[in-house]
Amino acid sequence: MRSVTQELQVHGQCAEVGLAYFSEAAVATYLARRFPGAMLPEGFARVLHHRTSGNPLFLVTMVDTLVQQGRLRSGETGWSFAGDLATVAVYIPETLRQLLERHVAQLPAEEQALLEAASVAGVEFAVAAVAAAVDWSVEDIEERCAAFARRGQFVRVCGMDTWPDGTVASRYGFLHALYRETLYERVPVGRRERWHQQIGLRLEAGYDPQARERAAELAEHFARGRDTVRAVKYLHYAGEQAWQRSAYQEALQHLTQGLTLLATLPETLVRAQQELDLQIALGQALSATKGFAAPEVEQPYARARALCAQVGETPQLLTTLWLLCRFYHGRGALPTARELGEQLLQLAERTTDPTHRLDAHEALGYNLFYRGEYAAARTHLEQGIVLIDLAAQRTLVLRRGLASGVMCLGEAANALWCLGYPAQAMQRSQEALALGQELTHPYNLAAAQYWATYLHYRRREAPAVQAQAEALMTLATVQGFPLYAGFGTCWQGQGAVGLDQMRQGLAAIVATGQTLSQQIYLVLLAEVAGHTGQVDEGLRLVAEAITTLGISGRGDMLAEAYRVQGELLLRQTIPEVTQAEACFQQALAIARRQQAKSWELRAAMSLSRLWQQQGQQDAARQLLAPLYSWFTEGFDTADLQEAKALLEDETITKQRLG
Repeated sequence: MRSVTQELQVHGQCAEVGLAYFSEAAVATYLARRFPGAMLPEGFARVLHHRTSGNPLFLVTMVDTLVQQGRLRSGETGWSFAGDLATVAVYIPETLRQLLERHVAQLPAEEQALLEAASVAGVEFAVAAVAAAVDWSVEDIEERCAAFARRGQFVRVCGMDTWPDGTVASRYGFLHALYRETLYERVPVGRRERWHQQIGLRLEAGYDPQARERAAELAEHFARGRDTVRAVKYLHYAGEQAWQRSAYQEALQHLTQGLTLLATLPETLVRAQQELDLQIALGQALSATKGFAAPEVEQPYARARALCAQVGETPQLLTTLWLLCRFYHGRGALPTARELGEQLLQLAERTTDPTHRLDAHEALGYNLFYRGEYAAARTHLEQGIVLIDLAAQRTLVLRRGLASGVMCLGEAANALWCLGYPAQAMQRSQEALALGQELTHPYNLAAAQYWATYLHYRRREAPAVQAQAEALMTLATVQGFPLYAGFGTCWQGQGAVGLDQMRQGLAAIVATGQTLSQQIYLVLLAEVAGHTGQVDEGLRLVAEAITTLGISGRGDMLAEAYRVQGELLLRQTIPEVTQAEACFQQALAIARRQQAKSWELRAAMSLSRLWQQQGQQDAARQLLAPLYSWFTEGFDTADLQEAKALLEDETITKQRLG
């Protein structure tokens, strides 16, 4: 056909009009014109475009076949699609397959074998890789591929590669993935496996010591070539690389496949060590995609701990213990997490690596913070903070994703606020956000944003809460972090409409297995319900929060829960003053026991207002004045400004009475 066309063009007897490949939008337009008013599933044009690359011949053939098969059908309401888009994404129509087969069959046998070997090398391939499979010189293969490309047959030129071993290799790519698939299916299974193995070994040797950078490609060749040992190694590397790119689903696929293949190997210490690394990496990927307290996360971490005992002394034990601490914290199992944290600290103090000690102090500080033991939590967290090293944290992020330094700073910020240091708390929060940005890993930034939002809530800075929650929600949605998306949804709730939004966010949080944070959002829901006139609902919610706080042994937010309960009791149609005062006294007692000056101040203000309304100005002042005088910073915060206003109001009232 090409020679006939050229002859006609020479004599001016024809003009060739080339059809450019269609864009996805052009495919959608074609479908709309061919099937006007059709009820086609979302993504149908995208799947067709991806499968055909917009090649007009392939596109029309694919659509014609779907019509002939009845999957695209015309009914009383017009055209519709019946079937699964996933099958379309991998389907090759028989007519198209036969056409491509005829194209290949017209070639000499040696050229058919060359293209078949190229199909095993990949959709894009290096000539040197193909040479590892067939008994041809690189020069001969390059000459044949160049001839194909000049004629516009099968392949196109994709440039040059210089491998680390000095090999200079031309690169070619199939004009369409369907060409590659058709050729690949022609290769007998045994020969296909042998070629994959040979190509994988050539690539590994050619790219050494940079072979790890091509892990996904090498993993595929060795897996298809039944070289299980090498396949597992490169699947692990590929999973790590996907994790570092925040491609979490891809990481899960590589790591899961690696574990599946590893299970076919004999049980040895080497296999146990490989499985340990894979299980830890799998748990981290699941933590990001499901939430670090999701039930699916426990199995790989528990298995990793068992493997540590099997392997013997290994640094992975400390990492595993820290990750298990995070899981049990999220599940609300604070005693178990505390036990693991203490074991981690004992082991970490025997090592020379300060990062392990940082992990241990963060784990214990986190646990103590949620127990309401703020002073002890601060001690551990500050001990961890002095061990933060930026270079070490970057290495840590590459290895496991979440950096304990970010967590340590964010948790310390909130502990400092509870202890009565609002300005120092803001400084630590800003340091956490800065470190999260510096590490350029989205999961760490999400953690820093969560803790920053939590701090702004404590400081009663509604605009800042909204801004941080919006940033967290955006990041979590883009990256696919369901737990942090739930947190962001809760914090964004405002007013009556926001109450429903907060409930949705809380449901999303609980769905990830996270129970540790549930109580704070119950208290927050109770507050919002009270502000919108739903006092009974608010009382129900705060009663649930107090009950669950008691069951879990969690002390953080306990004083605030009693204070909110007292405020809601006063908002009832018939205020229950005596019970409200008892709630405020309970909140004061808890805060004092916890050395939580900020919670104590807030409870004292609620009680002072009540006493002032009852004409007990002296008692109110004697309660509030010494507490206000204790503070040395944070006088721009809402609580301290209100405390000052209350004291000044009491002074004015007393002067007038005098």
